[in-house]
Amino acid sequence: QVRFAPQQGKYKIFIIDEVHMLSSSAFNAFLKTLEEPPPYAIFILATTEKHKIIPTILSRCQIFDFRRIQIPDIVAHLQKICLAEGLTADPDALHIIAQKADGALRDALSIFDRIVSGSDGKMLRYSDVIENLNVLDYDYYFKMTDALLAEDVSQVMLIFDDVMRKGFDGDTFVNGLAEHIRNILICKDAQMLQLLEVGDNLRKRYQQQASIASTSFLLSALNLLNECDVNFKQARNKRLHIEMTLIKTAYINRAIDLATLPQIAKSEMAVVEKKTDVVSKSTVSNEPKKESTPPRGLEPPPAQYRSDRYQTDESVPPTADEPPAPNPENEGLPGPATSRVKSLPSSMVSMPKIGSIESIAQMIEEEEAILAQTVSKLTYENLVESWKKYAETRESPSTKLALLNAQLDLEDTRVIARVGTELAIGFIQSEMGLCDFLRFDLNEARLTLETRLDNALTPEELKVTTNVKRYLTPREKLKMMMEVNPLVKDLAVKLSLKPDE
Repeated sequence: QVRFAPQQGKYKIFIIDEVHMLSSSAFNAFLKTLEEPPPYAIFILATTEKHKIIPTILSRCQIFDFRRIQIPDIVAHLQKICLAEGLTADPDALHIIAQKADGALRDALSIFDRIVSGSDGKMLRYSDVIENLNVLDYDYYFKMTDALLAEDVSQVMLIFDDVMRKGFDGDTFVNGLAEHIRNILICKDAQMLQLLEVGDNLRKRYQQQASIASTSFLLSALNLLNECDVNFKQARNKRLHIEMTLIKTAYINRAIDLATLPQIAKSEMAVVEKKTDVVSKSTVSNEPKKESTPPRGLEPPPAQYRSDRYQTDESVPPTADEPPAPNPENEGLPGPATSRVKSLPSSMVSMPKIGSIESIAQMIEEEEAILAQTVSKLTYENLVESWKKYAETRESPSTKLALLNAQLDLEDTRVIARVGTELAIGFIQSEMGLCDFLRFDLNEARLTLETRLDNALTPEELKVTTNVKRYLTPREKLKMMMEVNPLVKDLAVKLSLKPDE
């Protein structure tokens, strides 16, 4: 048909939609026509994937990029129609229609015409629009966010149950709540308010809620909701999957407060130490120095003496200790965060926020620095007493016997446990929480533990031969490696290796 001139008009126009679907041979055949087109032929190539068209075709075309119509432009056009037709429309209702149109004015007009035809023809209400389009009301998201900020889990569960009863899907609610929190985050910065595509009434409500929500809460909530959306299809119990995400989101502020507790404890120790220095300079006392109690959060771990002391169970009941003295640095902070810091149980003070290896290492260093400022109770008598106390808690008779038969030596802050058999060494080294318990019980963060084989303690019936294979301790292994390669010593210093731990 290209070879035939138009019978009417001056030009013959050929529109090829989704032109990127043509094969390479079709493009090559079409290229000859584009190189020498007849003067009356105009080709319009429409595509949404311009990168799939071969460069030789693109070089012979004029390129016009069409973009989606912005929501304010669609709203303005719908307002003109309402004014011409004598209709009164809520601005929020027009914004909902523009958002559902997704940048297409034709779809916006179709939705507008359908909703107006179903109404009384005089008033376009926000409630009619969300009912016809099956859109969840903004009030649910605002109420849900208020409940999350207040850590009101019961209200959170009731609001979500109400949403489910209205027939909305769980993933629709999660995506809507994520969009709502994203809008609140945008309101935290005045320069980004232009990205908020809502009406003036909703804009004020978003700004009001943004004033009481912290940025850390919003970012953490977005992360949790995004993970919930990604894993939604794989979840068998989809409602429970969403409810667990909402419960985690409700306790974000508490997790953030726990992450700041080591710094707060460190600042309190600095204030106490400063006051102690002032008192010691102004008064002189001949009374013997009393042993100070360790600060809150540095008490011995529970009876099981687990080695993973940085994993704290939230089900541990609060202790009956009196609350610590108010910290001047905390005055003026928002009420909920400050009250939670003062009322937390002491067994949870040393729990860091789960993050990278560097953050966990920093938490450990700060905890050890606080522990180093306390009065050490490391004496040989206290060491023997703590050792026996730990041994009595062991359920295994073999482990308990190995611990009680060990001969202890104390060299500065290094504890040497001498036993007579390799089996006893294995029992003691398998107790990963032993060294941690001794550090907490004796208030000595630098304490290290080493086990050695002492032939003098070996029972006579086991002394069959002197060529008994002995397993090296981690410190002995490191020492041998340093003798073979001196560079290992530099590596151990740079990495702060602690072979006894």
